[in-house]
Amino acid sequence: MSPMSDPQFELKKITDTEWVILDHRYGPTDARRTVACVYQLDECEVEVVWLRDLPLTTYYTSPMDVLEDVSRLHLPRRAQRPRPIRHLPPLASTA
Repeated sequence: MSPMSDPQFELKKITDTEWVILDHRYGPTDARRTVACVYQLDECEVEVVWLRDLPLTTYYTSPMDVLEDVSRLHLPRRAQRPRPIRHLPPLASTA
């Protein structure tokens, strides 16, 4: 069983040094299902090849860090209080 931190995304081990991150919103034959390929460079560094245009880095310390970053990026934004808009009095007209 592959480790999962979010049911939408899965980190799937392919070889001893390679993983893919899958997005379960898409079917098994949909090319958009694969989000990234992760390659072990050394004991404490992995390189990511992103298959989507995501504002994330290329190097991480572990494959799980990559999965966590992808999951965090796709979390729904929490609603915030509306920012107050300053109201100014109407301009005085010169008649």
